[in-house]
Amino acid sequence: MKRLLIMTAIAIGVAGCETNETMKTKLTENLDTTYKAGEDFFQYATGGWQKANPITDEYARYGQFDALREKNREQLKDLVLEQAAKESEPGSNAQKVGDLYKLVMDSTRRNSEGIEPVKPYIDAVAAMKQKSEIIPLIAKNYRVGLGNFFGTGIGTDIMDSNSNQLGIYQGGLSLSEKEYYSENDEVSVNIRTKFREYIVNMFKLFGNSEAEATAKMEAVMKIETRIAAKHLSRVERRNPMNSYHKMSYDELKKEIPGIDWDTYYSILGIDGIEVLNLAHPAAIKEVAAIIKDTPLDDIKAYLEWRIIRSTSNELSDAIEEETFAFYGTVLSGKKVQQPRWKRAVSTVDGALGDIIGELYVAKHFPPAAKVRMTELVKNLQIALGERIDAQEWMSDITKKAAHEKLNTFTVKIGYPDKWDDYSALTIDPALSYAENCRNMSEFGWKKHIDEKWGKPVDREEWHMTPQTVNAYYNPTTNEICFPAGILQYPFFDMEEDDAFNYGAIGVVIGHEMTHGFDDQGRQFDKDGNFANWWTDEDAEKFNERTQVIVDFFDKIEVLPGLNANGKLTLGENIADHGGIMISLQAFRNATKESPLPVIDGLTAEQRFFLSYSGVWAGHVRDEEIRNLTKSDVHSLSRWRVNGTLPHIDEWYTAFGITEESPMFVPQEERLKIW
Repeated sequence: MKRLLIMTAIAIGVAGCETNETMKTKLTENLDTTYKAGEDFFQYATGGWQKANPITDEYARYGQFDALREKNREQLKDLVLEQAAKESEPGSNAQKVGDLYKLVMDSTRRNSEGIEPVKPYIDAVAAMKQKSEIIPLIAKNYRVGLGNFFGTGIGTDIMDSNSNQLGIYQGGLSLSEKEYYSENDEVSVNIRTKFREYIVNMFKLFGNSEAEATAKMEAVMKIETRIAAKHLSRVERRNPMNSYHKMSYDELKKEIPGIDWDTYYSILGIDGIEVLNLAHPAAIKEVAAIIKDTPLDDIKAYLEWRIIRSTSNELSDAIEEETFAFYGTVLSGKKVQQPRWKRAVSTVDGALGDIIGELYVAKHFPPAAKVRMTELVKNLQIALGERIDAQEWMSDITKKAAHEKLNTFTVKIGYPDKWDDYSALTIDPALSYAENCRNMSEFGWKKHIDEKWGKPVDREEWHMTPQTVNAYYNPTTNEICFPAGILQYPFFDMEEDDAFNYGAIGVVIGHEMTHGFDDQGRQFDKDGNFANWWTDEDAEKFNERTQVIVDFFDKIEVLPGLNANGKLTLGENIADHGGIMISLQAFRNATKESPLPVIDGLTAEQRFFLSYSGVWAGHVRDEEIRNLTKSDVHSLSRWRVNGTLPHIDEWYTAFGITEESPMFVPQEERLKIW
């Protein structure tokens, strides 16, 4: 019956193709043929997977990405336990991995230690007598990973992509987005109420009375609300120039004199500053105003809170559970915490990523996968070049510059050529887990300064570890990166044919390439500099065309009364569209001489689109839908299918989608960009 329903849904696409009865595809396992393709393609293509893989209590969302990450975590667990079981020399990589894992796992010790491991930092805040002590204290805390009013760091100068520069960034909030502090709908008000309760409960766990905790909570809320009001929104931050205000160091001191910058950066170990980027002036000016006009006791309450928040997953079970109850349950809808071993493996992976990465690659990344990926990337680059040439709306001048940018892409596959050196890092089992966290943070800060301050941009640097299940495009280095972790099913499968692999990892490759030409990436040239290489007419046409997808997503109701944010997700939506168009072109090029047969009743192009959709199979709780809609530049998984495919003409042909189908979008309302 299932096979008959599949054939009925796709009959139009089968004519003229040969059927190979000996081959099979995993894609049929994902289908839910009680739905028609043109009715709800996400459910049609992925409903079978959802039914077979229900969401468990530890997840706010659970999909194919998460299933692969779980598989990876099991592999990482084995690698970590192998290291932990060794009789290793102090200071060796194996000792660091093993002892860090044991420190996280030792809940008995952490419960007995209580808040003692971080009490020196709390006491230092309490001991402050005058405001002149604030800046030295927050600088010392920042070195060891304790939050304060704002962020600072060294990164690429977008106007000079070979140079690093110092930056100062908005920060200081406990809630992820500024809107949480100001929106007055019922859900937002409830979140703030629960947040206030969480702060009070945490202060009490750190030894404060109910009255003291409540008073400190009010101080925290007042300060964070003031800071949030001056933050740029996530949509505003998508424009690179909104976060670029380069000035001399002397100009910074004149513009924001209320902060002792010399002391701050001296303690952070950064000297000889001549120029920098004051990325978010309004937020930093507000911090200076807060320091000036807020009573010292209120500032002390805020700084104490920043220590509590920063260390809340390093101490006792009671503190960790209170934090999960708010961030895990209230904000995301999770029912239970992940098992401690998963949290421990994730901690080791996050802190010692390249040590684990080198072990992971040796055991789980076959050389054949890298060879196949190199070939796929090459084919996708050719296809993108062809798609550029095919655009009637783009002038020859812009096409020439686009080809130059495409031809200078740096491609990173699998793992880096050199591994990070952790020899200067000490993991001391005699110290508490929290104390080791301070040491790890300081090691990371020193490494950051040593490798970047006064140095040119390292274009060989990887921004993800090899075991990461993800990929990225970096506009300032014009590079695309595909770690080993993502190069496995459901993204990449050596046993499946080109229809499957181009539909999955091919689209991922095309997606990252398209980021070089999306609404943000197109503002960077082939060398990674922020520069306009488009004609004014082409830029206007691009904006007109992409407004179509902004409007389309703005109309999608993800929850009653809550719509998707087309501006926030524009870059990712463009990249999804471009990824499909480019990979489809590459797939057709690759199979032009030898067309693929029908397999399990599915034509090659149907398998391509089903493979793409299968990557996004998954569940998500309502709380997480709301959270992600406010904060994530990616559309929800359902809409990366149902919001993207109706703009692809070839999808209509492959599945016989007609005007009568609920998902039908008229030609004049479809995105036409790549």
